[in-house]
Amino acid sequence: MSSSIYSLPVAGATFENFCGGNLQGEHESCIEVAAIPGAESAFVLTDNKPEGAGQELRFTAAEVDDFVVGWAKKRGLAL
Repeated sequence: MSSSIYSLPVAGATFENFCGGNLQGEHESCIEVAAIPGAESAFVLTDNKPEGAGQELRFTAAEVDDFVVGWAKKRGLAL
């Protein structure tokens, strides 16, 4: 599936923001993530900073889960 998720449109996707960096500032830095409509367990991630506009990464749920668990372990964070 991962090779075909880039061909799916994301119009109508509901993005959630995970922000940090410039807390409460005018130019808040956020990662935005949404399930890809019409895909089974696939997600699109975008960057809301102007220089990141229009760029996105897409992953299967398994890929995102693996990243999140690995990142949390590396950073010593509890899930």
